[in-house]
Amino acid sequence: MLEQINGMAAPPKGDVSDSDVFSNFRLPNGASIETAKNRDSSGEFFPFEPATLADSKVSESMLEQLICKFLMARGEVTVRQMSDQVGLPFHMIDDVIVHLKSERVLGFVGQSAVNGYTCKLTEEGRARSAAYSSYCSYFGAAPVAFSDYVASVKAQTISNQHPGEVELNRAFSDLLIDEKMMAKLGPAVNSGKGMFLFGAAGNGKTSIAERITSAFGPYVWVPRAITVDRDIIRVFDPMCHEECPLEKGEGIINDETFDHRWVRIKRPTIVVGGELTMKHLELQYNPQTGISEAPVQMKSNTGVLLIDDFGRQRMTIDELLNRWIVPLEKRYDYLNTSNGKKIQMPFDQLVVFSTNLEPKDLVDDAFLRRIPYKIEVSNPSIENFVRLFKIMCVNYDFEWRPKMIQYLIRQHYAPMKRELRNCHPRDLLLQVRNYCRYFKRPIELTEESIDFACENYFSIM
Repeated sequence: MLEQINGMAAPPKGDVSDSDVFSNFRLPNGASIETAKNRDSSGEFFPFEPATLADSKVSESMLEQLICKFLMARGEVTVRQMSDQVGLPFHMIDDVIVHLKSERVLGFVGQSAVNGYTCKLTEEGRARSAAYSSYCSYFGAAPVAFSDYVASVKAQTISNQHPGEVELNRAFSDLLIDEKMMAKLGPAVNSGKGMFLFGAAGNGKTSIAERITSAFGPYVWVPRAITVDRDIIRVFDPMCHEECPLEKGEGIINDETFDHRWVRIKRPTIVVGGELTMKHLELQYNPQTGISEAPVQMKSNTGVLLIDDFGRQRMTIDELLNRWIVPLEKRYDYLNTSNGKKIQMPFDQLVVFSTNLEPKDLVDDAFLRRIPYKIEVSNPSIENFVRLFKIMCVNYDFEWRPKMIQYLIRQHYAPMKRELRNCHPRDLLLQVRNYCRYFKRPIELTEESIDFACENYFSIM
């Protein structure tokens, strides 16, 4: 064995045992879900490094394919680099490397350090790797078992998070929200179930929805990819998820103790708007790469999924409602894999529908019943409107001039009975700032600059 060459003893291999802690959730092949052992001393979910290959639930065949495809892409690779690439400890890939060498799939080029053998594919190895790549080109971290992914969602579910006033105030600390509005938002967020945010455009519905996630726990763990039979589904998406690596010496946990096939991220907030189509709600299989991409609801598990500008999607409202009417109530979804197999997937997120249209004009009573909270984001009072201006003046380095705000309201709002919007202070101050910069004038509020900003901003409103 490669480890014996370096004077190390391989740890014994053990069997995988599961405990049924998620009995109402059906997994492929009758598998059960295990969550208890993957918790740190504080009780939080933590993906500890597996002790054996059996514990990782990665087959030797899968590991062989990943290593061959990685070698084909990189040319010469050290054993340590292979270990880092597949996200498993060195001793777990030892047997596979020895087996590949015995079959003349790869050879040792040299040794740069302990466990630093450099490997290179042979002609036979390149042919085998090409055959593997023709089926599936994935050669990233070894995929996590589907049952382990489901267990992680169960352990990190937002249903177990019950943020109160302190958490809500912290989450919305950079927004000015009316007390009555906060009293409605609090129970809705605390419930961890769906909500409608509706009201006129420009009052901060999207801003509110984007900050809801921070009221829950700050971090969750997601696998880079999972496997269902021979299908590989990519879960971690750097375009949607913000990685938050563990720092050295963070408590009793450090870089050496966690399973590197998992990524710690900020609790996700996935935002979709008018671009949403039916394909974004299904597993997206790419026949050229042989890899499936997780749908948006799966990427948002344990977090918040914001459907922005609801009612203006490329797919019809009826299509979206028919697709999600059951998952919203049952908290699980059904997805079809590339081989036609149907799997039951957790639907564990706070779904927020944001719209400037009346919900009752968009959907029927059956759907509204499954969205228990309908919260109107109304226009600000004149007092809050002035307070917003004061806050924005500080943010944009304007001198606070209350008389200029009185002039604005008296001249550009009261005569035409124009409604106040939460976005107006920011937008008008930006207009004034750009006006002053262009004419090389001090950045300040004057009647002239306010008139210019309003003429531009409200010209067709």
